[in-house]
This record gives sequence, C-alpha cells and structure tokens, in this order.
Amino acid sequence: MELYLIRHGLAGEFGRYPDDRDRPLTEAGKKKTQFVAERLKTLGIQFDQVLSSPFVRAWQTAEILLEVGLSDRLEVAGYLAPSGEMSDWLNWLPTWETGSQGTLALVGHEPNLSHWAETLLWGEYKGVITLKKAGVIGLAVPDSEPVGNASLFWLTPPRLLL
Repeated sequence: MELYLIRHGLAGEFGRYPDDRDRPLTEAGKKKTQFVAERLKTLGIQFDQVLSSPFVRAWQTAEILLEVGLSDRLEVAGYLAPSGEMSDWLNWLPTWETGSQGTLALVGHEPNLSHWAETLLWGEYKGVITLKKAGVIGLAVPDSEPVGNASLFWLTPPRLLL
C-alpha cells in the first residue's frame, strides 16, 4: 500500500479558541493547502480513501484534497486526533476494503504523523523526522507486519510543492 501522511495546513492561533478541536485553517492556510493539493493532483497522485482527524483544521485540509479531485472518499478517524493511537489505526488497517494494493491518505497533526512514520520505518520513534504544515510523507507499507518494515519514498515540505 502507498500511505501518504499529510499534516493539516496553517491554522488559527493556538489558545485563541476555547476548544483546540475547533481551530480552523487560516485563509493563508487554505490557500497553501489548495496549492499543495493541486500540485499533488498534477503529479498524478490519487487516493483511494482519505482518513482525517476530527479536528476542524485537519478536516478542512482533507476536504480540500477532495475538492481538487485527489479522492472521493473521506472518513473521520478519531485515532488521527492529537491524542490518537497508532495501534487503533493498525487494528483498522486489515479491514480496509482496498487493502495492500491501495493508496491511503491520513490527515492529522504533529508530532503524531512523524512519530507514526518513524515507527513504520524503523519500528520505533527516533525524533528525526518533522512534518511541516501542509507537508507530505509517502511510505510504501507492506500488508503484513507494517511496523518497522515500511519504505520512505517521499518527504516533502510544502514549499517544494508550491
């Protein structure tokens, strides 16, 4: 499976909203995310499904991916919230309809996404990967024993896609 880990775009100021879950993308964040999504589309990327954190900024990012035609399937996944657990996604993964031949995008937050990427690559978190807002990590993930057995094929800050 090809797995794309996508961090949400630039969001409103932390602490400005009573509940951090409600913090939306800024106008600049929407525009930058739109440009990144359009660039992914021109590169021929297509997702069989997009899973998103339930937080507003991540959901808005995921909706932009759909608006530009990168996928037509979007689902909320609580395990992509900042408090989410990778083990919950690993438990969900065998139930995914498209399975090992598919392309899946996960839209979430830092430091979770870089932790997940490192765990899939090396079997442990090493603290060496950082995913910028609206950045993308691409991993080839085997259908059995994904932890520690993935291969990195893409680590792109958004500035390289703009």
